[in-house]
Amino acid sequence: MNKKLQRSPLSEQGRRRAVRSWGYYLLALMAWVTVVLAVTVLGYLVCSAFTWYAWDPLYQLLQWVRDYYFFVCIAVVLLGWVGISYHFIARPIQQMESLAGAAEQLAQPGESPIILPDTLHDLENQLNAARERALRDARAAREAEQRKNDLVVYLAHDLKTPLTSVIGYLTLLRDEPQLPAELRSRYTGIALDKAERLEDLINEFFDITRFNLSHLELEKRPVDLNRMLHQVVSEFQPMLAEKSMTCHLALPDKLSCSCDPDKLARVFDNLLRNACHYGLPGTDIRIAGEIDGGRAVLTFSNAGRTIPQEKLERIFEQFFRLDSSRATRTGGAGLGLAIAKEIVELHGGTITARSADQEVVFTVSLPCSGMP
Repeated sequence: MNKKLQRSPLSEQGRRRAVRSWGYYLLALMAWVTVVLAVTVLGYLVCSAFTWYAWDPLYQLLQWVRDYYFFVCIAVVLLGWVGISYHFIARPIQQMESLAGAAEQLAQPGESPIILPDTLHDLENQLNAARERALRDARAAREAEQRKNDLVVYLAHDLKTPLTSVIGYLTLLRDEPQLPAELRSRYTGIALDKAERLEDLINEFFDITRFNLSHLELEKRPVDLNRMLHQVVSEFQPMLAEKSMTCHLALPDKLSCSCDPDKLARVFDNLLRNACHYGLPGTDIRIAGEIDGGRAVLTFSNAGRTIPQEKLERIFEQFFRLDSSRATRTGGAGLGLAIAKEIVELHGGTITARSADQEVVFTVSLPCSGMP
């Protein structure tokens, strides 16, 4: 079946502008012919009112014009046609030259705005809007690239420390076979801890690669978010117990939503992991949910250090970390919340964050239309 091509607003405006220009061209030609005829009639009436002498040069000129009136009239009309045509042809050429310069300026956008003739004012606004978007995207790309490069440098630096420790303690265990069992167990535990840290860092490298090279695709099916959240929370019990934290869920008995369960579980995992890492020890993480206007609204709140507004605005950016310290074991690659935002938006939902009075709250809103 043939698909109908839809005209873009810009092409529709161009078509209307071309039709309008063609109409002005025909109107100008008709006006010129009318002026020539009107001047001829008026000139004849005026000249008839005077007495002329044969020796008068002006009379001889008028006589010549009268004798060759048809040819003179055609010549004047043609001269006017040439002038009008030049005007209507030269203006589009000038506009094309301006557009070519604007296109070159848009290909390499700078701070100076694009300036076009007054007749292309609407197009000028659209091109300047595109230039602003290109500048913002370029700045965002440079900032993201710089953050990624900085993070890779940090991770590469961090890889050396645990690796050196693992090699040092394993070498010590190899070279000192007579070490007491208690000391040997201690050194083995330290080497294992450093090896686990090394594994975390390597996993962060994989996260960076996956986020940049993979495209997320959803496989939706009906899911009970209540059961999913209980399952995710149960997997965090060891981490919660380590920080003496608890997780309280306040959810309706049935919270159905059409979603990709694996991808959405990753969102909940990232939010809970973030709450565990940055929440205050001995406090409660609260997860609440409700159906509001055909959407499932979930809130994840925890007691923690208030996040400054400037950091809160960037919290979903790639490679952005609240704690920039390389020494912390909780400092990840800064991809968890960025990936969570991408997954939620692919579902047609939104995710926001707010923080005040030593509390951090993330709100996830997902459409659940068509679900029972």
